[in-house]
Amino acid sequence: MPAMRIGSWTLPHPVCVAPMAGVTDRPYRRLCKALGAAYAVSEMAASNPRLWDSVKTARRLNHDGEPDPVAVQIAGADPDMLAEAAVFNIRKGARIIDINMGCPVKKVCSVASGSALLRDEALVARILDRVVSACAPLGVPVTLKTRTGWDRDSRNAVRIARLAEDCGIAALTLHGRTRCDLYAGEAEYDTLREVRREIRIPLIANGDIDSPEKARHVLDYTGADAIMVGRAAQGRPWIFREIAHYLAHGTHLPPPTYGELREHLLSHLDDHYAFYGEHTGVRSARKHIGWYLAGLPGADTLLPRIMMLDGTAQQSDALRRWFDERPAGDALEPALSQH
Repeated sequence: MPAMRIGSWTLPHPVCVAPMAGVTDRPYRRLCKALGAAYAVSEMAASNPRLWDSVKTARRLNHDGEPDPVAVQIAGADPDMLAEAAVFNIRKGARIIDINMGCPVKKVCSVASGSALLRDEALVARILDRVVSACAPLGVPVTLKTRTGWDRDSRNAVRIARLAEDCGIAALTLHGRTRCDLYAGEAEYDTLREVRREIRIPLIANGDIDSPEKARHVLDYTGADAIMVGRAAQGRPWIFREIAHYLAHGTHLPPPTYGELREHLLSHLDDHYAFYGEHTGVRSARKHIGWYLAGLPGADTLLPRIMMLDGTAQQSDALRRWFDERPAGDALEPALSQH
């Protein structure tokens, strides 16, 4: 496939990590990039300056050791505040700014942010124009992530896409659901296909892409320039190299072994603990461990114990002992490596 560009950045292949609140922190992004993701966007950072000094936001703005291009997603509804947040993040190391108009959760939409913005196209235009104007003198491209509309009776993705292109947005990521769909049902790609016909800027397809074959189908059907994987990469960060290999060669990589799973999981945890510290690290790691081990033989007895441990050393030691009981060279069953 031809290389995709976002501003001055050229992606080596078209497989990207979707921003996910509470998931795509710096340790996770670094791991996904090491395992083949061409591009990763941070979980969304608040545009309100009063929140920038909070511990939570400070972590989201920490990009130490992360390979370029560092992409930061900002969320909000005030054009000037979003522009200020964009410049602030650029000074913190962002190379690409992404605007969130796709988050469907109630606490975001209730303050007219995220996908709630799709109900006010005039405000969308003001936000895009203001942020692009603030970033352009700094040489930083701005991208937009959104959904197909507020609900199925008001899909306006084509109009939003045209607005984005007219305002100077460098690339558009489109999730094939409306806000009211949340994550229920199946993503649809007809709207993405229609959008692709209407704009010239790069289009990144998002929604239910969970296998190399699905990635190939979505790219072929929609004409998108790249795909973005979200929930399917939870506990399965090697999906990026699997998809990239399949797109390039039409063949499958072998599934990871228990030894590889051990290496990736424990390395991820070491970085995670160092990033969050003892108290937060052991607790926030539990969801990742659950994703990695879901469906594996014997994990159903290990996971309840893991969830009760309150120390990072205890947590990692319990995992090491569990892996010691399994042949490192045995491959995970494909169905399990793709849980």
